[in-house]
Amino acid sequence: QVQLVESGGGLVQAGGSLRLSCSASGRTFSTYAMGWFRQAPGKEREFVSAVSSSGGNIYWHDSVRGRFTISRDNAKNTVHLQMNSLKPEDTAVYYCAASGRGDSDYVPVLEHGYDYWGQGTQVTVSS
Repeated sequence: QVQLVESGGGLVQAGGSLRLSCSASGRTFSTYAMGWFRQAPGKEREFVSAVSSSGGNIYWHDSVRGRFTISRDNAKNTVHLQMNSLKPEDTAVYYCAASGRGDSDYVPVLEHGYDYWGQGTQVTVSS
């Protein structure tokens, strides 16, 4: 069982930056692929970015490529999402997720590829 807790959300002006963090419980964090998803009001939850358990494979959604960076610190059981050049359309609740499937290079991009989810953190970007 893995428990995930997100932090770092808030209100920021367009063009600004935020750094989200996701802390995971358990001793097997290094074996989990980690992902970030987001859900805007009235919309389906969508994939943002994910990193394999090895850290060697990273995927981004096209809408955040070049602006968002995902990183993991296995020693601290933490994954981060650095968000730069934020836009009003980035406004959403951001969720952290963990996947214990596949090999060390596996990076799931669909919700059903994940086993555990955090409660989410709100990010609001004002224009």
